[in-house]
Amino acid sequence: MAALEAQKLSSTEETEVQQWITTSERLKSSPQDTSILDKLNAHLTSRATLLGSKPSKADVAIYESLAPTVKAWTPEQRTGQQGHPHIVRHLDFVQNSGLFGLNISDADKIKVDPEEVLYVKPPTDAKAEKERLKKEKAAAAAAAATGGSAEPTLVDRTKAVAQAVVDKAVEAKDAVAAAAGVGGEAKPKKEKKEKAPKTQKAPAATTPPSPHLIDLRVGHILKAIKHPEADSLYVSTIAMGDKPGTDDTEEYEGQVCRTVCSGLNGLVPLEEMQGRKVVVVANLKPVKMRGIKSCAMVLAASPRLKEGEVDDHKGPVELVTPPLDSKAGERVCFDGWRGEPEGVLNPKKKIWETFQPGFTTTENLEVAFDGSVVEAAGKAETGKLTTASGGTCTVKTLKGATVR
Repeated sequence: MAALEAQKLSSTEETEVQQWITTSERLKSSPQDTSILDKLNAHLTSRATLLGSKPSKADVAIYESLAPTVKAWTPEQRTGQQGHPHIVRHLDFVQNSGLFGLNISDADKIKVDPEEVLYVKPPTDAKAEKERLKKEKAAAAAAAATGGSAEPTLVDRTKAVAQAVVDKAVEAKDAVAAAAGVGGEAKPKKEKKEKAPKTQKAPAATTPPSPHLIDLRVGHILKAIKHPEADSLYVSTIAMGDKPGTDDTEEYEGQVCRTVCSGLNGLVPLEEMQGRKVVVVANLKPVKMRGIKSCAMVLAASPRLKEGEVDDHKGPVELVTPPLDSKAGERVCFDGWRGEPEGVLNPKKKIWETFQPGFTTTENLEVAFDGSVVEAAGKAETGKLTTASGGTCTVKTLKGATVR
């Protein structure tokens, strides 16, 4: 366990470990909860450990929560059609591998019989199935072409019925026209006017990539709480100038707000999150974070890593602060890169990933964009993050930091 505690994990991996530890706590109180067991079993279908192949303390936590229960499982619960074989395999790996340092005696281990497999899901050969359908279609077409005694297909019968209806409609129309023509002259048919060819529209001009495509706004946090399912997350209710009825918004204290999850728990005190102004990225695609949809991102600064350093995610972290007189929803832009943002950033274009490395702080603690580190910026200039009235966004103490 000591080796696992000292293990270096990325921020994403650390968050996932905390999520699985929370799940293990839920399993301790409800070890027979099939909804949790089904999700865990599905997650482990193609993974040796909870992180994929890397061992972690989350594997140990799940083992300690489930081992007493799995010991008593019947063969049907373990490897039957409705069983959880991948959970059994995972727990067996944890109790027998030296990677986890559990040193469990044979008497206390879960007894696993590798030969006892009650159900194996039959494989589906997508290629063979596609070939079978292709042959059936070809055979039907051949039968229709020969005009033999083969029964017409449903498609052929439908076409025949439709043609009969059309023929009857034409006959009725002719009869009405003949009746109308008795005792009078037939009206001359109007000549059809030739349609002018449509003019080809010029292709829409594409906007070159630029930091202004990122929708940065002033946000006002009305309340912030700890995420009920993730120890590293806060859940904030933030007003950021959306109109009533905007997707993914709700009304709170008379203001239109979004819900935003941020990985700041343990880095920024919860009391500092309450009732304050922040800067948010408002046009990222919403994502679910441990069951809660997050519809924006709060900007914060942290020390820039030197070459060879590993981010231990221990901070310090400082929130980006807009000018005191700014209003919720007010646009903020980098000087020299002003323009209209996109509605929602297309993840495939990677606009945020391209320009975020240039987000930094100056010696005067001002948040800025350094065009010299992002080739796509088009110019090697530095522009401060300001409101339309010229107020500058700042941080408390971090100089030369990265902002994200």
